[in-house]
Amino acid sequence: MLRPAFYAYSANYLIDIAAGIVVDVEATPAHKADEINATKKMLERVEDRFDLKPDRLIGDTNYGTAAILGWMVDEKHIEPHVPVWDKTQRDDETLSSSDFRWDSRADEYRCPQGHALRSQWRAFRNPRNHVTKADTIIYRSSQSDCATCPMKTRCCPNTPTRKIARSVHESARDVARNVAKTRAYQQSRKDRKKVEMLFAHLKRILKLDRLRLRGPNGAHDEFLLAATAQNLRRMAKWLYPVEPETRNIAI
Repeated sequence: MLRPAFYAYSANYLIDIAAGIVVDVEATPAHKADEINATKKMLERVEDRFDLKPDRLIGDTNYGTAAILGWMVDEKHIEPHVPVWDKTQRDDETLSSSDFRWDSRADEYRCPQGHALRSQWRAFRNPRNHVTKADTIIYRSSQSDCATCPMKTRCCPNTPTRKIARSVHESARDVARNVAKTRAYQQSRKDRKKVEMLFAHLKRILKLDRLRLRGPNGAHDEFLLAATAQNLRRMAKWLYPVEPETRNIAI
């Protein structure tokens, strides 16, 4: 069923998890790419204005793309507590790229049978970087190796050779995968609930499911005022905590 088009904006928060305080806000159109760019903008802005640089960044799968992970790990040196956006796992009982062993020194993959997958099999007069428009490098096996391989039906049954597209940011993706195995990452998954609670408060209590002002600037002003109200509410609890003997309890 088709519905009429309408303007929609996303409220992007950068939150200090320990304090529960919103340190920056950015309004963007409701598109994934814009939200990712907003994250970069907010991180750089708080670092420039307040000299704040996080040791870790917690986010959902939308922030687990190769490009944003590469930016976090290689450029900003931030530990990514983010699920990796990975669609290489196969569900048709054939071998996935994770079944191949990566050899960084040789710059090649090795299949379960020990055969190599390389980005080039011969030397070129003019060196090539082999990087595609999608920021990947294609590694291919040798046709002669695959022709006699006993695992061909499980590896590449419909093609003469096997190929693997490796992201240029794959090392950063590996860092995120290793972080996901730690206890700190499991705690980060719990800490992220604080972010979701703020968004729920934004809609249900502050009634910001519908904006009053128009355009990106209007959306930004409303989101900024709402975040300020949430921060003041949080700070009021610090300054004026409820004493245990006067606390109301309901059952």
